[in-house]
Amino acid sequence: MVSPFPGMNPYLENPLFWSEIHNLLIAAIFRKLNPQLRPKYKVAIEKRVYQTTDEDSLLVGIADVAIQTVQKIQPQEPASIAVASPVVEAVTVDLAMPETVKETYLEVRDVSTKEVVTVIEILSPKNKRPGEGRNTYMKKRLQILGSYTNLVEIDLLRDGKPIQQQQNNIQTDYRILLSRASQRPKADLYPFNLPNPIPSFPLPLRENDTEPLLEIQTLISELYDEGNYDLVIDYSQQPVPIISRENAAWVDDILKQKGLR
Repeated sequence: MVSPFPGMNPYLENPLFWSEIHNLLIAAIFRKLNPQLRPKYKVAIEKRVYQTTDEDSLLVGIADVAIQTVQKIQPQEPASIAVASPVVEAVTVDLAMPETVKETYLEVRDVSTKEVVTVIEILSPKNKRPGEGRNTYMKKRLQILGSYTNLVEIDLLRDGKPIQQQQNNIQTDYRILLSRASQRPKADLYPFNLPNPIPSFPLPLRENDTEPLLEIQTLISELYDEGNYDLVIDYSQQPVPIISRENAAWVDDILKQKGLR
């Protein structure tokens, strides 16, 4: 089933689906690029691991990318021991338990030198909210920007604070950043909104190398179809996270045209 939207499907941003979409898109880029880049380059899937308590998480019981949580120990029945009554009665509270978070990203490596030529990041909700997820990502990002490695940063999430702000604080729903090491501090930013198709862009490599066109829109559309998301998305409801009034009217119109409302 084809996605009803010409660009990003806002229903895929729902925490119920985004973890899977994130990982599937990483794998799809991996499969798409490797045949085009051989024999000089190889694309590898890497992981970034950190711990966070993330008390303000928007994902209730759902991982951003891959989260391993500490198992709760069930309390045993108290033994029959005489204990003096406390002056103040204890109350039960919930502790902020640590979570081990694993975020996947892609590295394009030079086969002969083993050097990382380009890093491709697809932002997760934790990268766009205050906390360890954003802090960890920003440290990694600064390391890349201070190196000879190119950076591709794909933000397909409306919610949260953008990593890369536009000049004059112009706001858009989504954005893709291409930072070529040879052109810093200048970079190419592709800002786009919900009604727009996801723009295609050339994958930055070493200078004078042929750069393949990365078509994220095509990959997202294929993942929607392959993953049977039409069977689990309820288009009679509003998307999660919520959308603006203007976007809501546009979404409603599109879904009515497609016979989904």
